[in-house]
Amino acid sequence: MSSPTTGLRVVGAGLGRTGTNSLQIALAQLLGAPCYHMTEVFGRPDDIPKWHAAVDGTVPDWSALFAGYAAAVDWPTAAFWRELRDVYPEALTLLSTRDADAWWTSASETIFQISGREPTDDPVFGPHVRMVTALFDRRFTPEWRDETAAKAAYLRHNDEVRAAVPSERLLEWHPGDGWEPICAALDLPVPSDPFPHVNSTADFRAMVGLEETS
Repeated sequence: MSSPTTGLRVVGAGLGRTGTNSLQIALAQLLGAPCYHMTEVFGRPDDIPKWHAAVDGTVPDWSALFAGYAAAVDWPTAAFWRELRDVYPEALTLLSTRDADAWWTSASETIFQISGREPTDDPVFGPHVRMVTALFDRRFTPEWRDETAAKAAYLRHNDEVRAAVPSERLLEWHPGDGWEPICAALDLPVPSDPFPHVNSTADFRAMVGLEETS
């Protein structure tokens, strides 16, 4: 499939809770255009049925979905990294990773806890939870609530990205790596200001009204 004349310059293949919210801010600054992230979906409720349809196998108009964006990271994008790599073959695939144990601790205390809730009648939150739950079930693992199964799926996902993407189009990035590897991969100057670090587990839990963890 040919690449659109404009579109994503970075396709994030890293799963949620690997520094993706910080990457969203950093990539928007570097590229001078917004970066799509799961948080965007709350402000774009019309995207929810598009993603749900994608989970069900109906390919969306990716160019329309990402119109105006220069990059996309986090779920749900990361679940469709193969499809997006075909649509945007010149884009950098950015695989954000962290230790599997640390990832599970963060994910289980944040996104998995929210997604495990019973969907409400809220016109945005309810459909959002149903979409994300379907995404985890069908594009990650139906056993995402189980630590062993989820960590195995996480490691398998990362290995599949590493195996499929040519090294010259792949950047593996870890929280704490900062600007330098991203700027080198995109041939951009390194900003003088500090790399953003946002959306810790505590930040996330406070934002969505979860109790503090001990």
